[in-house]
Amino acid sequence: MALFLYVVKNREGKIIKGVLEAETQEKLIEHFHKEGCIIISITQTKAKAKLKTKGKIKQDELVVFSRQFTTLIESGIPIVDCLLILKQQIQNSYFKNVMDVILKDVKEGSSLSSALSKHPKVFPEIYVSMVEAAEASGSLSEILDRLAIYLEKSNALRKKITSAMYYPVIVVLLASLITSFLVFKIIPTFKGIYESLGGKLPIFTQMLINFSDFLRQNIIIISGVFFLIVIGFQRYITTPKGKKKYHKFLLRLPIFGELIRKIAIAKFARTFSTLIKSGVPIIKCLEIVAKTSGNKVLEEAVLQSKKFIQEGQPISIPLENTGIFPPMVTRMIAIGEKTGKLEEMLSKIAQFYEEQTDAAVAGLSSLIEPVIILFLGVVIGGIVVALFLPIIKVTELLGK
Repeated sequence: MALFLYVVKNREGKIIKGVLEAETQEKLIEHFHKEGCIIISITQTKAKAKLKTKGKIKQDELVVFSRQFTTLIESGIPIVDCLLILKQQIQNSYFKNVMDVILKDVKEGSSLSSALSKHPKVFPEIYVSMVEAAEASGSLSEILDRLAIYLEKSNALRKKITSAMYYPVIVVLLASLITSFLVFKIIPTFKGIYESLGGKLPIFTQMLINFSDFLRQNIIIISGVFFLIVIGFQRYITTPKGKKKYHKFLLRLPIFGELIRKIAIAKFARTFSTLIKSGVPIIKCLEIVAKTSGNKVLEEAVLQSKKFIQEGQPISIPLENTGIFPPMVTRMIAIGEKTGKLEEMLSKIAQFYEEQTDAAVAGLSSLIEPVIILFLGVVIGGIVVALFLPIIKVTELLGK
């Protein structure tokens, strides 16, 4: 197989440039003629050419792709033509190259789900499993629409949490910069003034000057130690044991722990509901839900429950025994199993916890603001007071 750089004009008269893999140049020419394209140029290139094999795509891009795919399938356009049209609409070069490979695999006889499964960085397991279920049931457009809705809801939840954290992070960074400026620039200046005046400084002021001297003299060592701690911590939480302990610690945090639990349960219920509605088998659903939960503790709880469900137990009982899921969740799942409306109940659980998460995020934002103001007042205000205490004392003595 060789790589070819090509420039062609499609049926709509649009100029398309790209890279394709083919056995020979003749076969590539034949391929473009079948597509109704006018060939402008085709040049063989080396494997290290502009073919982008590494990259990432945004979830928004996958949502748009799914929406467009749904519309094309509903219009009765064959899958190969759909993929070709979709590829032409994609701006992301990495995504475009992935689509080239998928298009080639489908043309050679691979199923769509099999072709997508070769690109887990672009199409997650939930996407592939739902497409596989759609192919079996003949409802690809309907399930692609569900996928788009699922991705939109997941993306919206993630964006709400991220945007809620912007304000406190920015304020803390600004506070850190101001504090660093005071410690490394202002305090040494005042120290020189006080030394020239002589006399004994107030304890609080002396402690502040000593702290500033310590930081300035050992900044390289402190930075190095801090860097090593951060790197060591990051490596530890990537191990299975470390990740589990870290996620367990997060769930036990005051305020934040409950928010993290709500987010994980909302994601669990939304994913589970979408998969069941798409016709994916329960055991396969649980495997996917566990991996996409975003929390190692919940993941292990779901996988542990899967063993009991395989033995014939209702879903609600082993989930309840894990102690991770609130009674309301397991009771609603039990009702869904008994009434045959599990997907509907899971959807209601997801909606409830998504609303709870929205409220918790809004409450957290309003709670963080006064805490940050208090922090700024205590730290920066404390430094300013400590610096001006000697001046105030000197002023009082002069007044007497």
